[in-house]
Amino acid sequence: MDAPLVLGIETSCDETGIGIVRGRQLLSNTIASSMDEHARYGGVVPEVAARAHLEALQPSIDAALAEAGVTLADIDAVAVTSGPGLAGALMVGVGAAKGLAVALDKPLYAVNHLVGHIAADILDADAGELEYPTVALLVSGGHTSLLLVRDLTSDVELLGETMDDAAGEAFDKVARLLKLPYPGGPEIDRAAAAGDPTAIRFPRGLSRASDMASHRYDFSFSGLKTAVARWVEQHEAAGQPVPVADVAASFREAVVDVLVTKALDACARHGVPRLLLGGGVIANKRLRDVALERAAAAGVAVRIPALRLCTDNGAMIAALAAELITSGRRPSTLAFGADSTLPATEIQVAEDPDAPLPSRAMDATPSGIPDPIHPRGGASAAVATGAGAADPSGGAP
Repeated sequence: MDAPLVLGIETSCDETGIGIVRGRQLLSNTIASSMDEHARYGGVVPEVAARAHLEALQPSIDAALAEAGVTLADIDAVAVTSGPGLAGALMVGVGAAKGLAVALDKPLYAVNHLVGHIAADILDADAGELEYPTVALLVSGGHTSLLLVRDLTSDVELLGETMDDAAGEAFDKVARLLKLPYPGGPEIDRAAAAGDPTAIRFPRGLSRASDMASHRYDFSFSGLKTAVARWVEQHEAAGQPVPVADVAASFREAVVDVLVTKALDACARHGVPRLLLGGGVIANKRLRDVALERAAAAGVAVRIPALRLCTDNGAMIAALAAELITSGRRPSTLAFGADSTLPATEIQVAEDPDAPLPSRAMDATPSGIPDPIHPRGGASAAVATGAGAADPSGGAP
């Protein structure tokens, strides 16, 4: 069978992502972000995100098909994020994917958002084959997870995850404390450039010796956020100016330190000299620089997907489904829904053991089928395609 042509749909948070791949070849990566709509609230509002997905899906699919130079009839399979993420946002993507699959009579693959971030790496033709096992550190506005990947399509183990705030969420909250705009990641980064990362020793969550038994690979950022708040409040109460640059740099250093320390500890204790970084927060240059520097000293090779594929996107979802198809996994049934807490160990949802594998030899889709997606009004989110589809500087740090 030729490499499968897969259309992927990603709507787990505030970005409507449509990606088209042929096997491991990226044909289109279209993203419509509703970030500007959330900025007035200082964070993502689930109901606003869901409505934005409804409005952006049709134009995003049209743009992706045009960029890839294919039609819906050419698609071999449809893939969609089933979870984890915001329930309402996920429902929009799941409903659209089911509608497309049924209307086009194409197989449907419901996949895991977190594992999709790992799959983004295989779309880099110059990176070489992804070796197993590998440790993956996934850091975004909604997730902070440490995974041991023995096989992308069949064996992913959760080593640890955040117990409260995700790292990207902590950046947004601390930015608000420092009266910086949303999204907080890029703003913290800009402020930190002029600051001293050693000026204030903020706590590193779950890093004490007593934490190692039960939470060695887990993360916690709520205590760090509270420590920053108390420090700022004390200075304001004393009538002293808050050194925003130093606070930002010291906070960022605490986050980076705990992320890299736990990731490299996982590599060492599992005997894995490979670390993959993924998620929107990987756009943070300080995190990448520290990870590369400390990993080199530890003899660990670091892989980082193209930054445009680190933020949420449909291409990574399509890529994961293409790998599942190539490995012989059957399509999903329609008996699945949005699962906001889907565990990383569940790579594919609701696989149907009796379903046939997708084939390039499938009968062509009949012409004149009804449009399976009905947009409600004009798209409120700008649609971007290609290499500039996801600008990491405008999202999480």
